[in-house]
Amino acid sequence: MIYPKILEATAIDNYRLMIKFKTGEIKIFDVKPYIKGTWFSQLKDTNLFNTVKPCFNTVEWCNGQDIAPEDLYELSQPYAT
Repeated sequence: MIYPKILEATAIDNYRLMIKFKTGEIKIFDVKPYIKGTWFSQLKDTNLFNTVKPCFNTVEWCNGQDIAPEDLYELSQPYAT
């Protein structure tokens, strides 16, 4: 399955991302369960965590960490305004 392109990704409080998809959906994704091990634990540094940016249909941090697009789309929660 092809997942929607990510137009915007913003780091918000408590290691979460606000993600705007090309579909117009805005969702919140909790990164905390991924922040473990030597590679992803680097994201505990909020300066690094805040470098998140869209990269096709996923997100990427400046050190190269990324998360599977299916996780970002399927495991995120709709943003409640």
